[in-house]
Amino acid sequence: MKIKSELKAPFKFKPFSKKQLQILTWWTDSSPVKDYDGIIADGAIRSGKTVAMALSFVMWSNVQFNNEAFAICGKTIGSLRRNVLQPLKRMCLSRGYTVIDHRGENMIEIAFTGRTNSYYFFGGKDESSQDLIQGITLAGILFDEVALMPESFVQQGIGRCSVDGAKLWFNCNPENPFHFVKTELIDQAKQKRLLYLHFLLDDNLSLSESTKRRLWSEFTGVFYKRFILGEWVAATGVIYDMFDEKKNVFDDLPIDLAHRLHRRYITIDYGTRNPTAFLEIIDDLQRNYWVTREYYYDSAKEWRQKDDAEYAEDLAKFADPDCLRGVVIDPSADSFKLAIRKKGFRPIDADNTVEDGIRLVSTLLAQGRLHIHRSCVHTLKEFSAYVWNDKRAEVGVEEPLKQNDHAMDALRYFCKTIVGGYRSVKK
Repeated sequence: MKIKSELKAPFKFKPFSKKQLQILTWWTDSSPVKDYDGIIADGAIRSGKTVAMALSFVMWSNVQFNNEAFAICGKTIGSLRRNVLQPLKRMCLSRGYTVIDHRGENMIEIAFTGRTNSYYFFGGKDESSQDLIQGITLAGILFDEVALMPESFVQQGIGRCSVDGAKLWFNCNPENPFHFVKTELIDQAKQKRLLYLHFLLDDNLSLSESTKRRLWSEFTGVFYKRFILGEWVAATGVIYDMFDEKKNVFDDLPIDLAHRLHRRYITIDYGTRNPTAFLEIIDDLQRNYWVTREYYYDSAKEWRQKDDAEYAEDLAKFADPDCLRGVVIDPSADSFKLAIRKKGFRPIDADNTVEDGIRLVSTLLAQGRLHIHRSCVHTLKEFSAYVWNDKRAEVGVEEPLKQNDHAMDALRYFCKTIVGGYRSVKK
C-alpha cells in the first residue's frame, strides 16, 4: 500500500555547524573531495551526524541520479524508521521534495525537479541479515549506526553498489578499538578514499547548554569516553565504576512511598549449579528504582542443589504474587517459569541484551535513580567485583567476566526490560 507522507509540522532547520556543512557539501562540484568513494562520520551521541547524513544522502542522490535504487540501513527497520526516516521525511517535505512511503515494501520514493529515486530499508541486526540485501543493484547506500551491524551485512551492502558513480555513507558511535568499522574503515579511510569526520556535542548547534549538561551526566566510564568524548576505547576493569555508596545506597525508603502509587517487581537470575538471585524492586513512578530486598542461594557453598519446585516455594515465601506487577526472568528458564505460574506469579520474559542493559544500569546509577538497600549484601558486594573480561577484550569481544554476576544479571534484566522497555509506564 502506498502512503503519501503528510507534513504534520514544518521541519525547523537550525544553523548547521562546520562539520555538518562538510557532510552536506562534500559531494558537490566545488568540493575538493567530490571524487571520494564515500564518507564516514563517528563520534558523540546527539552530535548532529544522522540528520546531516540522511539529508545529504537524499540531496546527492537526487542531483546525481534518476530512477535508481538506493539503500538506507539501520540495526532494525523499527529503529531506522524512528531515528532516521521520520525526521528525513519532514526535512524533505520542508524543502519541497515529494515523498511517498510504501510501508508494505519498506521503501520510499522521493521526487524533486523531475527526478525520482527509490530508497529501500534494511535491518542489519545479525549475520543472517546479509541475505536480505542480496540481489539488489544500488547507486548508493547509507549505513546508520554501522558499528551495530555485522561485518557480513555491511560488506554485502557495499558489494551491491555497482552503478557508476555510487557512493558509500556511514555513521556511528564508537565501540571497541578492535571493531571492524575502526580497523577496516576509519583507520583505512585515506586508502579507501573515504572522507572521515569526527563529531562532538559542540558540532550540533541545536543543542542547548542544559541538554549538553544532561548528556554529560548520563554516562560515566567507558560509555562516557565513547558516547560523549567519541573515543574508540576498550571496556576494562570494574563495569559499574560509577557506583557511589552515598548516592546509590539507602537505609530507609522515602516516607511517602508507602502512601502513594508505586509498582513492585521481582527480578530473577536463575541457576541450578550457579547461584540464584531474587531482587525485589519498587518503581516509584517518578523515575526512581529501589532494590529493597534480596534472596541469594549458592548451591556450591550450601552443598545442595535446589530444583524448580523448591525455588518456586522460596519465591512464594519471599514475595506475595498479588502485590507484584510481575516477575522478570530469563526467557530460557521455561521449567522455572511454569513452576512459579503454579504459585500464582506472572513471569515477564527479560530482555537479555547485555551491553545495552549494562549501559542503562550505568546511566541510572550515575543519575542517582537506582538505589540499593544496605541489607542487600550480595548485590552490594557484586558491584565491586563485576568486571569486564580482559582476555576477551584483547580480541575485540566485550562481555562481563562470568563471575560474581548473579545479582548484577537480575538487576540488568529489570532495568532493560522494565525501565528500558517502558513497561512501567505502559501498564
